[in-house]
Amino acid sequence: MTKRANPTIAFDSYILGAHARNHGVYVYAKELLGYFREMAPQYSVEIAPYISPGSDNGANQFAAAPGFRPRPTRLLGNSRAWRWGGASLLATASGADLVFSPAGTTLYWGRMAPSVVTIHDLIPVMVSSSAKRVNRLLRFFYWSAAKLSQRVITDSYHSKADLVRLYNVPESKVSVVYLGCDHESFNCIRPDPELQGALLKRLGVTRPYIVHHGVIKGYKNLKRLIQAYRLVLERNRNLDFDLVLAGPLGWEYDDILAEAKSCEGSRAKVVLTQALSDQDLAMLVKGAVLAVIPSLYEGFCLPMVESMACGTPTIAASSSCLPEISGGVLRYFDPFSVEAIAAAVEETLENETLRKELSEKGRSRAAEFDWRRCAEQTLQVLAKSAREVRGQGR
Repeated sequence: MTKRANPTIAFDSYILGAHARNHGVYVYAKELLGYFREMAPQYSVEIAPYISPGSDNGANQFAAAPGFRPRPTRLLGNSRAWRWGGASLLATASGADLVFSPAGTTLYWGRMAPSVVTIHDLIPVMVSSSAKRVNRLLRFFYWSAAKLSQRVITDSYHSKADLVRLYNVPESKVSVVYLGCDHESFNCIRPDPELQGALLKRLGVTRPYIVHHGVIKGYKNLKRLIQAYRLVLERNRNLDFDLVLAGPLGWEYDDILAEAKSCEGSRAKVVLTQALSDQDLAMLVKGAVLAVIPSLYEGFCLPMVESMACGTPTIAASSSCLPEISGGVLRYFDPFSVEAIAAAVEETLENETLRKELSEKGRSRAAEFDWRRCAEQTLQVLAKSAREVRGQGR
C-alpha cells in the first residue's frame, strides 16, 4: 500500500454514541474533533474520524475538509464487535498510521494497530464506579490501553502518577493535557432573570440553593453531601436553602435517591433535575449561592471548573486531582467526613467575604482551561507519535 504524504490518524468516535451523551468524555471527544478538523493542515496530518450515518453518533455532523476525511463504517454501530477487535482490524486494513482513542474503552493490538489512548482517570481501579462486571471490563480496557498503546494521554498529573504506579508504565509514555471549558456557556454573564426564574419554577426550586452538577454516580459522594446538607439545616436555623443535584441518573444511585427521599417532611429539600441542556445548566449554576464538589476521585472534574467559570463560589473535596485542577484556590474538605463537608458548607454560606474570594479566584483559575489549547497539545502528541510509527517502518 502506498504511503500517503502525511500520516493518517484515525479517530475512534465510539464514545460519541448516544450512550455517552451527558458524560464529560463525550464533550471531550466532540470538542477535540471539531478543533482537529480545523488544525489538521497546520500539523501536516490527516484526521480520519469514523462515522456511522445510520446511527446516532456525534461524529456524523463533521463534514470533510482539507486534512479531515471522515470514514463511514457500519461496524461502529455494533458495540461488542467494535470494542473487542473490530476497530483494531479496521484500522489495520485502512492503512491508518495511528489510531486515537479518546476514551480508552476500545481494544487496539499494539503494532498491528498503533494507538494513542486517553485514560481520563483510574476510577474503576481506585473506587467502585459501576456494576462489578462493568468495573472488571473497564479495568481490563485501561490495563490494555496503558500496556499496548504507543502513548497515553491523561487529564492531570495526579492521574499520571496513578497510571505510572498501577501499570508500571514509564513516565515518558504518559502526557498530561488539561481539558478545556466551554466559556461560551459557562461564564459570568448574568442570565435573563425571567428565563432563570422560569427554570427554577419548572424544577421546583423555591429557596436559595447550593448545587452539584454531573451524572449521578456513587463515587460522586452525593449521599454524604445530602447528609451534610441536612446536618447544616438541623443545627443552624439561620440558613434556609435547597440542595439541587443537576444531572441524569448514572449508576450506583439507589442510596443517593433513598437519602434524598428521607429528607421529605423536614426543612431539607433535595431537587433532582435529571439531564438539562447546556443553557439551562449554566443558568442553574450561575444562580446558586454555592457549588459543592464532594467526589471521592476524579481525573479532572469538568463540573468543578464550569462552576468556577460561572463565578459561583465553589468548595471541593481534598481528594485526587481536585486541588491540582482548581489550583489550590478553593476551600477543601475531607470527603469521607459528613461533619467536614457540613462545616465547609456552613462556613462558606455564613462568610460573604470568603464567598467573594472563592468566586474571584475560581473564575481566574477556570479561565486557564481552554478547549483550543487542549486540542493543540493533544494533536502535538498525536502527530509526533504518528511520525514515530512511520519511522519504525510500519
